[in-house]
Amino acid sequence: MPARGIQHVDLAVGDVDRSLAFYHALLGPLGLREKFRVPSYRGTEEVVYLEYGVQGFGLRPADDGDYRYHGVGIEHLAFEVDRADEVDDAYGRCVSLDGRIQSPPEQHYVEDGEDYYAFFAFDPDGIRIEVFAWPTSPYRGA
Repeated sequence: MPARGIQHVDLAVGDVDRSLAFYHALLGPLGLREKFRVPSYRGTEEVVYLEYGVQGFGLRPADDGDYRYHGVGIEHLAFEVDRADEVDDAYGRCVSLDGRIQSPPEQHYVEDGEDYYAFFAFDPDGIRIEVFAWPTSPYRGA
């Protein structure tokens, strides 16, 4: 039987409310919404699950420490949109949120003939995120 795909990823964050505000402001206009809240398996915190398309990700309070980009763990999360203007709009929202931008919207993989347009930024905990449009993606319609 074939795999169904990655259903969700949980992020441990420094302040759940701060992260919720960031992700709702950045991706809410593109369809991100809160799906549900549930106590964690430890019973010591609540996990807020967000839905983006048919995938989800959870936000839960971290026990301690700071996220280190390129440390062991998630390198980045990528959020796909349909069109380049949606990438530009998300970038504008990120800038208005005082988001830390790593690279502004631009074409990537041009040398490979791809139409891949993206920007990269960091969420409030320093987790790198990408918003991209890739009309010729081999994953479209999968």
